Amino acid sequence: MKYDYLVVGAGLYGAVFANEAKKKGKKVLVIDRRDHIGGNTYTKEIEGINVHIYGCHIFHTSNKEVWNYINQFAEFNNFINSPVAVYKDELYNLPFNMNTFSKMWGIKTPEEAKKIIADQIKDLNITEPKNLEEQALSLVGTDVYEKLIKGYTEKQWGRDCKDLPAFIIKRLPLRFVYDNNYFNDRYQGIPMGGYTKIFEKMLDGIDIELGVDFLKKKGRFDAEKIVFTGQIDEYFDNVYGPLEYRKVRFETEVIDKENYQGNAVVNYTEREVPYTRVIEHKHFEYGTQPKTVISKEYSEEWKPGDEPYYPVNNEKNNALYEKYKELAEKEGNIIFGGRLGEYKYYDMDKVIEAALNMAKKELS
Repeated sequence: MKYDYLVVGAGLYGAVFANEAKKKGKKVLVIDRRDHIGGNTYTKEIEGINVHIYGCHIFHTSNKEVWNYINQFAEFNNFINSPVAVYKDELYNLPFNMNTFSKMWGIKTPEEAKKIIADQIKDLNITEPKNLEEQALSLVGTDVYEKLIKGYTEKQWGRDCKDLPAFIIKRLPLRFVYDNNYFNDRYQGIPMGGYTKIFEKMLDGIDIELGVDFLKKKGRFDAEKIVFTGQIDEYFDNVYGPLEYRKVRFETEVIDKENYQGNAVVNYTEREVPYTRVIEHKHFEYGTQPKTVISKEYSEEWKPGDEPYYPVNNEKNNALYEKYKELAEKEGNIIFGGRLGEYKYYDMDKVIEAALNMAKKELS
């Protein structure tokens, strides 16, 4: 069968584009090498709980157009992301705000907190930060850095902070108000019933093939144009070498108790604790199930063939991506999009925005 568009990847970018193309009367085929739709946003029901299989996804945006768009496909609850951080036997609120500083230093006012941070920064005498450690210290001082940044960052990147470039942390927001809301965005929530239902509605009436690796079967598809959301370097057979990623390993378990940690997201900021955070999925939807499901997240070195998660957007990889982008621009009848196709970290709302903009440009 001849299709107008072959969409490679049933994640957010691919599903949004496919939905828009279908509305324009286009014949679309969506394929994915996994056995499910939804990409990394896929949720699966376990013990009556919608489990975020590939790590938690909390929808947040200040773009009303995007918010209205996604609300076509689901009703969102009013979940507010308020993670906590565990350092040894201490517990702190995130993001860094007056609740954090009050607990850390036993103070009450913004003026006191600002003075402590300013004094710590002044004593360091860092004029031009040479690495991530110096950059972070020059922004937040020693206490916040040592307890809440250093160990977590080193686990995330698998490197000592002194061996990471300063530009990775351009800024670290400090809030001098008592506010644990992690995001500043106007709209925030979790889709009631899980994310997978969103994708089922987006792709309703569209042909889908799962468990299909496009790169191994390019010749079997007949389409006027391709929307490719996989790894751009893989598409070009890694001709310049592979782009680098960090991967995430999840240990998910059902626990026979109603409440394990009392919060959806708990970060573990010591280097000695091997996982970066623990997610308790039921709290995203205010669950009252008799059991609970948790996922421990481990950030690990990525190698070709592994599932890619976070692009390592350092100078070397960004320069390599530009070479692949030049190749992509010379390709006829193919659009590269999404986190892997554009080699950039995308929040969900930004993926939707990018896909909608591409659809407008392509389908008008």
